[in-house]
This record gives sequence, C-alpha cells and structure tokens, in this order.
Amino acid sequence: MQDFEDRPAALVTGAGIEPVEDGVWLLHGQGQSFVADVGGGLLVVDSGPGGRVTAGMIEALRTQTSLPVLALCYSHGHMGYNAGVRQWLDHAAARGEPAPRVLAHVNVLARQARYRETARMQERMAEIQFRRPAGALAGKLNHTAPTETFADGLTLGHGERRAELLWAPSETDDAIAVWLPGRRVLYGGPAVIDSIPNVGTPFRTLRDTVRWAETLERMAALQPRIVVREFGPMLHGEAECERVLGQTARALRWLRAEVVRLMNAGCNERQMLAALKPPAELFEQPWMRPTYGDPSYIARDIYRSENGWWDRNATTLHPAAPQDAAAEIAAAVADHGALIRHAQALAERGETQLALHVIDVLALAPGNAPALAEARRFKAAWLRQRAGQVRSYVSRSLYGAAADMLEHGADDTFGIH
Repeated sequence: MQDFEDRPAALVTGAGIEPVEDGVWLLHGQGQSFVADVGGGLLVVDSGPGGRVTAGMIEALRTQTSLPVLALCYSHGHMGYNAGVRQWLDHAAARGEPAPRVLAHVNVLARQARYRETARMQERMAEIQFRRPAGALAGKLNHTAPTETFADGLTLGHGERRAELLWAPSETDDAIAVWLPGRRVLYGGPAVIDSIPNVGTPFRTLRDTVRWAETLERMAALQPRIVVREFGPMLHGEAECERVLGQTARALRWLRAEVVRLMNAGCNERQMLAALKPPAELFEQPWMRPTYGDPSYIARDIYRSENGWWDRNATTLHPAAPQDAAAEIAAAVADHGALIRHAQALAERGETQLALHVIDVLALAPGNAPALAEARRFKAAWLRQRAGQVRSYVSRSLYGAAADMLEHGADDTFGIH
C-alpha cells in the first residue's frame, strides 16, 4: 500500500475537505477529488494515492456525511490518482454496504496496459520529474482496473442531484469531467488546473492541444456557475468561469496557429521556439502561470505532432553512438581550457543557457580527464542556476536531477538504470 511519503509533494494538495455547496465537496488528496450526493449516495471522483492520504480523505468525508459511496470514478488514468481504490472498497465493506462501482473512461484500460508494459521506465521518469531518489517509487505506482467503463458519458442519480460523467479529453485521452446540471457545478478534472495546460511535458507522450481547447469550449458552453479544478481554487460566477475556460482555449488555439505559421515559413523546432512570442493578453493571466508546464512545452508538442522525430540536421539521421561522438568532438578541441574559460565568461555575464551549450562539448565526453571532470562540475552548477531562472516545476526538477547525477559521477542523460 502506498503511503503519504511516497507521493510527490507537488501532487498532494493537502488534507481535509471543503464544501462547494449543499451535498458537494472538494476533497484533498493527489489533486483535488470531487464528491457529490447524487441522491441516496455519493459519487467520489479519484480515490487518492493510497496509504495515509486516502485514509485521511475517507476520514475527512465522514465528518460531513454518512451517505454510502455508490461509485468511485477515475478523473483520468495517470498513476497514483486512484491507487486508493481498495481502501474505499474496504471502507464500504466495513460499513456493511455494497461495493461501490469503479468507473472510468474506456481508454483507461489501454493506458493501464501501457503502464504495466513500461513499469520501470514510468517509475524512473516519475522519480526524476518529482525529485525522488532512484528506486524510491519502484513497485509503488500501482493501479486498479475499473469494474465498468464508458465512452462518451454516463449519468448517475436522477432529478436535481443527477451527475453526468462527460468524456473530456485533455491531459489524457481518458480524462473526464463531472457536470451537475441541477446545480450548474462543473468538476473539470485534469482539463482545468490553476496553471497553463499541461501539454508537452518533456517525459510524456503527445497531447492534442486543439482537442484540449475543444474540451474547454464545451465546458464553457454548459454555462457553469462554479468550476472545481483538479488543482487550484474554485471559479465562481458564470462570467468568471466563461472567461477562464474561454481564454485558456483561445490561448491554446493561438499556439497552434502560430506554430503552424512558423512551420510553414520553414522553421525547424529550435527556430520556431526562438521566434515564438506568446501575447501577454492571453498568457500573462493568473490562470496561465507557467508553474508546472510552459508555453514552449506546448509549442514543441504541436511541432512534433506535425513533424517526425528528425531535427533537420542530416548528421543525426544515422548517428554514431553518443559516447563515441562526444569523445571525438572533445578530442577535436585543441585547447580545452580555452573552451571552459569561454563558457565561464558566458555564464558570468548571465548567458547561462549559452554557457551550457558550449560546455557540453566537453561535459558529454566519456572519461575522467581533469578538463572533462571540470566541465561537468561547471555544467552541474549552471544547471542549478537555470533551475532558478525558470518557473516551471518540471523544468526545475529536470535541471536539478541532471545536476545531481553529474555531481554523483553519472551522466545526465536520464537513462533508465
């Protein structure tokens, strides 16, 4: 069973329960779970990460209602959000109640199959992204298969208290939202968070930017008066809900249009990133803060959705082994000291990213020659500087993890060991 200490702190939203309105609650766990009285019993969206976090969720809920849990539903198929299913089932059994239905979008099944197949890679990526020691999550990113699945939607309850589970593809193709039409309350699931949409995360598969925008537009068309986010404070009032949902969708559509324009102008990926200038009126909004993702992440995902893997440099079509290429590049530099001094000068005048590009000529080369070891030390220090210069949690984590690896004598290319 997973315990609180095993969960990445960035994902745990605290403890306790908050009322949304009569018979509707926000429950803190891994993300913010959603609970609604659907008439005679409860719908719980996301059972939590297990262990003490899920136990705390159950305890908090029972301070507010004694109604039985009729159904547990996955907001989406990412690991951890529903590792606590068994505890909720045990809780129902201890109360002498029937086992709750365990619901999910049908695409969750394929996702879980992929995660089982790539288990150690998934664990290692999570350890790096959330700054956990190697092996800390081994065997702990478990998941429980749903007992029932649906495609476009599913309705629970009836009358004013009914809940409509809606397919809401966004961060994943198995994400759902919950609409309470009688109360005009919407739970947005992973489609609605208090930061820029999480598209293009470096370790994850492609996410459909336009489809996410379409999901937000469909949500806005419901005219909710309250929107409960998976992360972040609730939105109140029809105007505010429409503004946040609508402007986020417009920002995503702007990125798609601009990246396409730059691709059609002949830009490769790096040229596109250098030319991209997101407009302040769309991207400098409180709900678009790049605290987890980043506009450049989204742009890269869009670029790669229309391009292959090739970076347009013919040298990389059939590359040599990376360690062999790095060794020969370093050997071709006659004066290693001069290269290091040049990189230092760049860093000293604040050009840390350029310094990293230069120092990589030596830092990526195998071996323990003094100049190569010195290059790696500088690189680690400059990676930590870069971590302090960016707002994205993911970027900061990757910079810090790479620096840790260099300082412990490993390469910083994030191999899955």
